[in-house]
Amino acid sequence: MVSRREKNAQRIAALDEQAEALRLKRGMGIADARAMHPAIEIVEADPAADRRLLEGLADWCDRYTPLVAIDGEDGLYLDISGCTHLFGGEGKMLKDLLARLSEQGFRARAGIASTAGTAWAAARFSGATIIAPGEEAAFLAGLPLAALRLDGTVCAALESVGLRSVGAILDAPRAPLARRFGRMPVTRLDQALGRVEEAVSPRLPVATLSVERNLAEPVQRMEDIEELVFLLAVTAKGSLETRGEGARLLELALFRVDGDVSRVAVGTSRPMREPHLIRKLFHEKLSATEIDAGYGFDLVRLSVRESARFDTRQGDLVAARVADEERLALFADRVGARLGRQTIRRPVLAESHLPERAMTTVAFADAPAVEHAALSLDLGERQVPEAVERPIRLFGRPEPIEASAEVPEGPPFSFRWRRTLYRVARAEGPERIAPEWWRASAEERTRDYYRVEDTRGRRFWLCREGLYDGSPVMPRWFVHGLFA
Repeated sequence: MVSRREKNAQRIAALDEQAEALRLKRGMGIADARAMHPAIEIVEADPAADRRLLEGLADWCDRYTPLVAIDGEDGLYLDISGCTHLFGGEGKMLKDLLARLSEQGFRARAGIASTAGTAWAAARFSGATIIAPGEEAAFLAGLPLAALRLDGTVCAALESVGLRSVGAILDAPRAPLARRFGRMPVTRLDQALGRVEEAVSPRLPVATLSVERNLAEPVQRMEDIEELVFLLAVTAKGSLETRGEGARLLELALFRVDGDVSRVAVGTSRPMREPHLIRKLFHEKLSATEIDAGYGFDLVRLSVRESARFDTRQGDLVAARVADEERLALFADRVGARLGRQTIRRPVLAESHLPERAMTTVAFADAPAVEHAALSLDLGERQVPEAVERPIRLFGRPEPIEASAEVPEGPPFSFRWRRTLYRVARAEGPERIAPEWWRASAEERTRDYYRVEDTRGRRFWLCREGLYDGSPVMPRWFVHGLFA
């Protein structure tokens, strides 16, 4: 038996058939149970472990349908619409499900019906029963009120007026029933009969495309799994081509014969549907992931979790450059599959004119695609401004220096940085950059930037923060970057 604490008392939470034969019941106090049978074995309930077990079973049930929902503490809902023909019909699916659970050590009960409420009642009050559409009322009529998923308080209130079965509620006037006992009995009855729609939310999102293969003999070697990934990717390629899409996120689900399920996912920088490239990505992922094959996997499924439009490109003069970028994207994807998506990052422009904020880095897969295009403009006499020059190495934060200038607003003729004195031979500037007024703080001040070269040919990007405008805070000099 399993016990748990309820209202400052230890009570029976679950018990097996042997305990029920001893006239023990759920909810009975542990002290009373021990007084009746001192030798009974009792263990403390572990709700967290029970939840993990139920979630593991839900993962395993994905082999029958991707629409699996958890029902309370001890049940699962499986939406098998459109899936039964893959197993030879509802009867064979039900038989296979119960047989596999029995092999794993579970004594499960199941029911199939066109509504979730009737299936719930069939599983808990009949077992291994298939209710044909239209026969819900006849099946439910002889069951107790608890078959409608009503709590004990409502059931006791209904039984107190002589309504002891579902059939009694079926024959009772609805308006007085709802007025006296609330809407719940009527709502549950309508849900079980299909008069009211009842949504069952799956615990995992449904993939846009899935392909799988049932294996007559379980596989254990990673090389065999990679070969299966290639074969499944070949099958998925046709469907992706029909849709004009490519995969951006792929998931490989490995169903072990003992019920354990392993899932590995890989992302791509751009839409992909070539089987040999998908195989390379999963090779890197599987090499970096510890997967316990146990006695082997008997079902392998490849799912496209995210997809995007796949644009085919016509060859042109920049085809070589495009090919180089595709190889770079594949390299980044393979490194990301083995070491993580954030391993390789790409610089992207940001909406700021301050040098240290004008660029940020994002994961390679999340960076916007680089587009190549040719543009021809006739601007007449209009002058196109030259691009501003920036140092090849920009410091994350400007480093303070000691600078000496001939005139207050002019460039320095010497400066000391990191205990070394540099004498300026040439200088260009200034380039004035004002603080961003929409988020400027009291510490941010106007900057004047100079490109300077010392007597040995080394080039620096210096800035003076602050102006000689009578402010009590004197301007300060910094080095912000280095040129080649």
